[in-house]
Amino acid sequence: MSRLLVTAIVPIVMCAACAADAPDTAGRNGPLTVYTVNYPLQYFAQRIGGEHIALTFPAPRDGDPAFWKPDLAAIARYQQADLILLNGAGYAKWVDKVSLPVSRLVDTSAAVRERYLRIEGALTHGHGPDGAHAHEGTAFTTWLDLGIAVEQARAVKAALVRAAPQHAGEFEAGFEALAKDLQRVERLTSVAVGAQPGRAVVVSHPVYQYLAQRYHLNLKSVHWEPDVLPGAEAWAELKQLLADHPARWMIWEEEPLAETVAQLQALGVHSVVVDPCGNASEQGDFLDVMKKNLAALRRVYAP
Repeated sequence: MSRLLVTAIVPIVMCAACAADAPDTAGRNGPLTVYTVNYPLQYFAQRIGGEHIALTFPAPRDGDPAFWKPDLAAIARYQQADLILLNGAGYAKWVDKVSLPVSRLVDTSAAVRERYLRIEGALTHGHGPDGAHAHEGTAFTTWLDLGIAVEQARAVKAALVRAAPQHAGEFEAGFEALAKDLQRVERLTSVAVGAQPGRAVVVSHPVYQYLAQRYHLNLKSVHWEPDVLPGAEAWAELKQLLADHPARWMIWEEEPLAETVAQLQALGVHSVVVDPCGNASEQGDFLDVMKKNLAALRRVYAP
């Protein structure tokens, strides 16, 4: 292994967009190499950069990229990229534990840092291949507020323009088309929840903070996994929660077990999926998933 410092444990100091010094791409042919830390940024970059970027998001599809830990080979590839698109807000904590070229880092949510939300009373739990972890510190699913998502996409566009100014017009056009799509879904979501934003709703995981902030939703969170039948203690805790928070809907990240759905229905609670889309979906792209989420929210907040 060359001296890539792939094992160095060092903090990373990031500026507002971490791309004030554009990567040295002068005189080179071919697309920019761009790496991302989650699927939303991959989608934004592809819509904006098109054929002028070679895009890679190396996290496996069967886990949550927020808690993924790349191996040394993957870190080395990140280090060689022209641009590395970060989500910010404490997402992908592995980034703080390796040496990456600061001039190529783009913290896409830095411009809206004042809108970051803190998570209080986090619990450690485990699910899937990612092992035990805690949703603690700063809430990081920023893109679920589609207004923030537009600003993250804007940061991606700005970084691409700095790196390849000869394609600025195409990057601007790609961004404008993407922003228009996201803003349309955002407006429709606002209408969908507008009549009943204070309706009590339970969510299966504490990942919907920015959605709740955007629309002033009345959400309470548990820590239930869609592929695990909750135990007696979890059901007792839910019943206690419902006594003070009379929800008739539970929002899940993925489709829950049929037995869980049936037991919830016996309590008068219906289930619906609102996919955070941190990773790629097997059915459609990011915009498709956001439209499906809109349809689900229309059910939950129907008058």
